[in-house]
Amino acid sequence: MAGPTTEACLHEIESRVRAIADYPRPGVVFRDLSPLLADPQGLALCIDALAEPWRHARLDAVCGIESRGFIFGAAIAHELGCGFVPLRKAGKLPPPTYGVDYELEYGIARLEIAKQALPVGARVLVVDDVLATGGTLEAARSLLEQVQADVVGGAVVVEIEPLAGRARWQGTSPLRALVRY
Repeated sequence: MAGPTTEACLHEIESRVRAIADYPRPGVVFRDLSPLLADPQGLALCIDALAEPWRHARLDAVCGIESRGFIFGAAIAHELGCGFVPLRKAGKLPPPTYGVDYELEYGIARLEIAKQALPVGARVLVVDDVLATGGTLEAARSLLEQVQADVVGGAVVVEIEPLAGRARWQGTSPLRALVRY
């Protein structure tokens, strides 16, 4: 199903993202990707569009952020013929691990990777479902730099532009979002 990402394709993906007003609290519009995941055609379009910019990047692995980044990341890794490495919440991986703490709007979280998950210099793509404030993606990038991986880029399905999370994506590698709100 490889091919260029078209406006029609992106519209098809966007049409399968449900907006839920005032969830999880008043004033927030939650972007629910469940309808996209449940629809075989929509999911296939999404995975193809996420993978397309990276087809010639010679990736060693796709690193998916827990938990929905696992869904998209593993499928992209399969599509690109490379490995998948999970970036997990604290305490979910057996030791030894590397970890990085980061701030959420409601507290502190930790992201971890198994110490032997990637060789030094591995070329990786970071994948998550939604880019909001950027803290999780920033932590993932920091964690991968800690294990001396080469972060080739980042990919998300949805970007919430007013929250300016893209500004936290440091460096020269591109960050791609399929749908922007």
